[in-house]
Amino acid sequence: MAGPRVEVDGSIMEGGGQILRVSTALSCLLGLPLRVQKIRAGRSTPGLRPQHLSGLEMIRDLCDGQLEGAEIGSTEITFTPEKIKGGIHTADTKTAGSVCLLMQVSMPCVLFAASPSELHLKGGTNAEMAPQIDYTVMVFKPIVEKFGFVFNCDIKTRGYYPKGGGEVIVRMSPVKQLNPVNLTDRGCVTKIYGRAFVAGVLPFKVAKDMAAAAVRCIRKEIRDLYVNIQPVQEPKDQAFGNGNGIIIIAETSTGCLFAGSSLGKRGVNADKVGIEAAEMLLANLRHGGTVDEYLQDQLIVFMALANGVSRIKTGPVTLHTQTAIHFAEQIAKAKFIVKKSEDEEDAAKDTYIIECQGIGMTNPNL
Repeated sequence: MAGPRVEVDGSIMEGGGQILRVSTALSCLLGLPLRVQKIRAGRSTPGLRPQHLSGLEMIRDLCDGQLEGAEIGSTEITFTPEKIKGGIHTADTKTAGSVCLLMQVSMPCVLFAASPSELHLKGGTNAEMAPQIDYTVMVFKPIVEKFGFVFNCDIKTRGYYPKGGGEVIVRMSPVKQLNPVNLTDRGCVTKIYGRAFVAGVLPFKVAKDMAAAAVRCIRKEIRDLYVNIQPVQEPKDQAFGNGNGIIIIAETSTGCLFAGSSLGKRGVNADKVGIEAAEMLLANLRHGGTVDEYLQDQLIVFMALANGVSRIKTGPVTLHTQTAIHFAEQIAKAKFIVKKSEDEEDAAKDTYIIECQGIGMTNPNL
């Protein structure tokens, strides 16, 4: 099985955990031995952090692979994958490391497993520097399922920075192949909704204030739509620690979904958190793309594996997306073309089409 190792420089482009996630997932899927060097070389704390380690160990366990150099602070790992198997797998960041990022690295792999999988992911569900679990369920899930699979995501407990302690269970069955997607028609915004939450000791008024401030901010720009943001007090038995935050979703006539979200931090007033999320949503609606800036890079691996040509229309192409494309081309040999959108309605906007000729990955077990 083991051919020549794929060599990855972990310090280029995004230069962080994302390179590890994309390269190990593709290595696992394609059965290619991998070496990643200079991991997070330019970061203030170089090398592997606990959340990266738990992602790597999970991928190793998914395919009974061999992993060397996997310890906190290590800047080089080698990985030798074997056959991907289904079943129950657990990954625990033991910190507020994001369960959503664990899902990102493992999901493409278990789609090509031999049998259904159940992933128990532990850590932060609503943490900084990563998608919130609400985003994963409300935006990522319905869009990624257009590639021709379904998954179930059960939020057992929510966990916040700095303690973590959250748990989600993801269940999915393998597929034979992934279908390509064509997300180029944005349609018009038909509804805006969301949730503003508090957990632990934070007063419910904080949730109401975040929601109200976000609604006011959106109304300034979008007057003709009812904006429905529910304030929520997370039940005590379903949340670990204290936290607050908000996610707002805009849905369009063609089924596109965009989000803005924000998390409360100590000393930041509730209005500011609500406004930040609203402004992020409005910015994502201005560029004319069919996906928001956070979904872009999460779709690249699926496009690379799909059987045929996928197209997505985006706003400015993010560094995360450029990084994912670079490694999908290097490791999976998919072909991507990124070009400015030529549609008249996009003429004045910074809008792009990302096109990919997928490799037509076939599940050898089915």
